[in-house]
Amino acid sequence: MARNTTLERKTKETDISMTLNLDGTGKSEIDTGIGFFNHMLEGFSKHGFFDLKVKVKGDLEVDGHHTVEDTGIVLGQAIKEALGDKVGIKRYGSSILPMDEALTLCSIDLCGRPYFDFGCTFTTERVGGLDTELVKEFFYAISYSAGMNLHLKMLSGINNHHMIEAMFKAFGKALDEAVMRDERITDVLSTKGSL
Repeated sequence: MARNTTLERKTKETDISMTLNLDGTGKSEIDTGIGFFNHMLEGFSKHGFFDLKVKVKGDLEVDGHHTVEDTGIVLGQAIKEALGDKVGIKRYGSSILPMDEALTLCSIDLCGRPYFDFGCTFTTERVGGLDTELVKEFFYAISYSAGMNLHLKMLSGINNHHMIEAMFKAFGKALDEAVMRDERITDVLSTKGSL
């Protein structure tokens, strides 16, 4: 059964089209108008083995907030829709990922209940064209639109580029594990019988 979806979201602030395949090979075509954000989404796709196409036209003349947050909303919706009934998936995923001096922890529960905990303080306002405070907004938006329990912690790090990139890659690897099918799971992995 294919686990992919195509979504569109249009507001006065952003126009987003996205295609996500959870069972891909890591191919991506990303155009958000923010070069560094493109690079981060490419890393998420590559290291999670997700095929991802994203096209965003946002009000970047205002700032990057709407573009980044709305992309997170749509990505969360795409994850939720592509997963369907969640039968047979591992549900949980985690990754502790290094990138040079940066070390990040990402842990996910695809439980259907949104919760987000973010433990990172950046020391610069921007990396490339991306406001660093928008990293938290992006992952918050994913968590709440996907119904995902998501914890992101920076265990150590100095270089803000490395810290952010480690987060996106760790998120990809943790999500890859959580959406993985396990033949031992014949229903959903919950004593309640639903996720």
